[in-house]
Amino acid sequence: MNRLGKKANETLIEMALSADDDIAVLTKFTPSQSEGEECNGPETISTAGSEIPSSSEGLNSTETTLLIPEHQVQSGRKYNLFLKRRLRIDKRHQSKDSIFFRDGVRRIDFVLSYVDDLNKEWEKKLERRKEFESNLQKAGLELETEDKKESEDGKIFFVKIHAPWEVLITYAEVLNIKVPIRENDIPPMVENPLDCVLFPLRLPEKVMHPEPDYFTAPFSKDKQELYLINDESTFFSPSMRNRIVNYILTRCPYGTEEGKKKFGIKRLLNNGTYTAAYPLHDCQYWKKASDPNCDSERYTLYMEWARFLRFYKEQPLVLIRKYYGEKIGIYFAWLGFYTEMLFLAAVVGLICFLYGLFTMDENMSSKEICDPAIGGEIIMCPLCDRDCEYWRLNTTCESSQYSHLFDNVATLFFAIFMGIWVTLFLEFWKRRQARLKYEWDLVDFEEEQQQLQLRPEYEAKCTQKKKNPVTQEMEPYIPLTSQAVRFCISGATVLFWVSLIIASMIAVIVYRLAVYAAFASLMENTQTLQPISGVLTPQLATSVTASCLNFVIIMILNFFYERIAIWITDMEIPRTHMEYENRLTMKMFLFQFVNYYSSCFYVAFFKGKFVGYPGAYTYMFNRWRNEECDPAGCLIELTTQLTIVMAGKQIWGNIQEAIVPWICNWWGRRKARNNPENLYSRWEQDHDLQTFGALGLFYEYLEMVIQFGFITLFVASFPLAPLLALMNNILEIRVDSWKLTTQYRRPVAAKAHSIGVWQEILNGMAILSVVTNAFIVAFTSDMIPRLVYYYAYFENEHSPMSGYINNSLSVFLISDFPEENKPKENPENFVICRYRDYRYPPDHEKKYMHTMQFWHILAAKLAFIIIMEHVVFIVKFFVAWMIPDVPADVKAKIKREKYLTQKILHEYELEKLKERLCQGDTRATEKEFIATEGRMELSRAM
Repeated sequence: MNRLGKKANETLIEMALSADDDIAVLTKFTPSQSEGEECNGPETISTAGSEIPSSSEGLNSTETTLLIPEHQVQSGRKYNLFLKRRLRIDKRHQSKDSIFFRDGVRRIDFVLSYVDDLNKEWEKKLERRKEFESNLQKAGLELETEDKKESEDGKIFFVKIHAPWEVLITYAEVLNIKVPIRENDIPPMVENPLDCVLFPLRLPEKVMHPEPDYFTAPFSKDKQELYLINDESTFFSPSMRNRIVNYILTRCPYGTEEGKKKFGIKRLLNNGTYTAAYPLHDCQYWKKASDPNCDSERYTLYMEWARFLRFYKEQPLVLIRKYYGEKIGIYFAWLGFYTEMLFLAAVVGLICFLYGLFTMDENMSSKEICDPAIGGEIIMCPLCDRDCEYWRLNTTCESSQYSHLFDNVATLFFAIFMGIWVTLFLEFWKRRQARLKYEWDLVDFEEEQQQLQLRPEYEAKCTQKKKNPVTQEMEPYIPLTSQAVRFCISGATVLFWVSLIIASMIAVIVYRLAVYAAFASLMENTQTLQPISGVLTPQLATSVTASCLNFVIIMILNFFYERIAIWITDMEIPRTHMEYENRLTMKMFLFQFVNYYSSCFYVAFFKGKFVGYPGAYTYMFNRWRNEECDPAGCLIELTTQLTIVMAGKQIWGNIQEAIVPWICNWWGRRKARNNPENLYSRWEQDHDLQTFGALGLFYEYLEMVIQFGFITLFVASFPLAPLLALMNNILEIRVDSWKLTTQYRRPVAAKAHSIGVWQEILNGMAILSVVTNAFIVAFTSDMIPRLVYYYAYFENEHSPMSGYINNSLSVFLISDFPEENKPKENPENFVICRYRDYRYPPDHEKKYMHTMQFWHILAAKLAFIIIMEHVVFIVKFFVAWMIPDVPADVKAKIKREKYLTQKILHEYELEKLKERLCQGDTRATEKEFIATEGRMELSRAM
């Protein structure tokens, strides 16, 4: 940055470290002073030509060294007040539940903790800490250390960090932080006529909009008079302050090891030099802070947002953004909008389910199956070789009735509706996102520039450098050969784990095939199971147990793969933060996609499709006979599979997110919960909480995107899926807010103007969902065969669907069974048995070959898929074209704000130039004045 005098290949922190500023040591207290002991009088501390009186009377403190740059001491405007107040403070009467230094003036912006354990690396860690903290002080930060004797367990040191005004304004310019320049004069939106109806869902105005709306502009040190700086201590919000300090911490060096420059707090945390690094919550969540200077935003968030009893209330997004930063704010905005849109899908899905429920008794197929004169007289072929017996069709009466709940004409309507709903959701979210970008000052946010900054890990691990063709500066890089090797290892690892998922799915299929005969035999020979044999059929028992087994395998594979994915992404050494997040996201999503959906894809598209027929069955590995669908179809099994995996994942996820952190925090605080509040310091309270981590939001997005796949990819088989998702998300919002507010340390604030790569993943799943639902309706449900029978093969004009069951079952001559397939027993001496297929009877010249009806049905299925896909895609693209991504009023406001901001900046420049003209009438100043006026006239004309 030229305006900062940056040399080539030199960061801002390195500039600060290389500067030859004198450092003033203001005070030094030692624990050797007893409570009543007085110092030998005020001592004078020299600070490069200035003398400041100092005293430690009445203070019983740990050793603390405060370093302040000379130019700040010379200004004297703040530190005189600071020293006077400090001399009056008695630590014995000061509560440690505070977010300020001991002087009660300087806010704690960040906390580092470490344990001074005397192991073999003790000296090395001590040297790293001394170098790192010295460099932080040279960069302008102020430190205050709490001795381990003051901590609750007597083991942990705490280093409190404060960023003074000069540091904040320097890095606010570096990070391009926008700050207020004038209060917004654009009239608010016209009130919604439904506001009176929605009033019970609203939060108080002071919670929804805790501060006025301002026009903003990127901060510049040279134009401080332009900004609305009423109080330097509160001008930058705590989230901005901790973001700035974190930026310094991640780039501050701490020495050279093995010939490489080492830097960054993350590396120091990994090697155990520090045990934690975190910003502080502003107060306890269950009560307001006693300090009137504290806003108690955490308490407000807990009372108005994080309690489950507030589940029906809107979210205070502005306050969330202010406290946690834009990145977390945009996640909760997306989750809330997704939940709102789910309400419509849940209502329509519930109506479709109720339609199936109310028409259950009118379903001709289940009537014929349950009729003793029809289903009771149809003898079905055994479902396994040798051990299984012949069975009557009416034994599946209950399952065929339940199948109608999900396999009816409303299924087709709901599949088409969801294809359009997905488009509406994504398009309206773009509009909502555009409005948030304007309201949160993210319109000109250069996320790419922020994200394209080199990762400290990349700079640390790269030993070679080359010239950047754009900046003409030397930058670290990884040779192409090294990158190729890393990508090959990474790709091979991902393929191995995906193969492992497929192998586990095959193992579950083998389980299905192997235990079916056992379940059939058990239910036939066990008298206690006879009363429920109509509901719990061998097929259903096999499906339920296999689904539960599959869910357990999914959870186990997830546990291991999450760690493997992070490891191989770290091994690739991505260049930027954006590359790192995108690579990790794609690896995790690919794995989760295969892991969660593979079993559903098997049931939907493969089970019962490659069975063969009696006497010529197909076998897996030449040993296990392929599964057949229930006579009522495979849709009920797909519903069972989907329900178990989806509901199980949501229940397990909530347990992991809520109960596990609560237990960990309870265990960690069990010794401190009896301590007086004024002895259990704010930094210790937060230290005992769980760490949210850099990937905390990643897992939240991943959980919701996987759920989004369940309610879109397979929704034709389970119309109640959106309702389950809605109930889960209502709980999810409160669980996430509760754990973030009460169970986790305050995350470092980060900016984001969108949900990132997840938007593209959602778009891809929306397109894929149209295809999968079309195939489910065509090949998994019985809708198309019933429609073909209704229009082409019906036998009774008065009741077109009567006779459908008999028509859909083919005839097999039992004597044609090969000896190795024939059942061991045939006590009733059946001659023929029926099986689900469209094949010619044994007395036909095309014995056991597919009938023409089979080909008619296949053609109808393919035609349906093509028609449904084209219709839904045309409607989707038309809706997407009709709905603009940015609302018209937001576009107008953005233009208005840009114009006014530019006008304000030009007026400021003109005032400055006029002052310079008054001071010295130079020709250069006159030319600059004329050029500035011309630029202003040009902006007005535009």
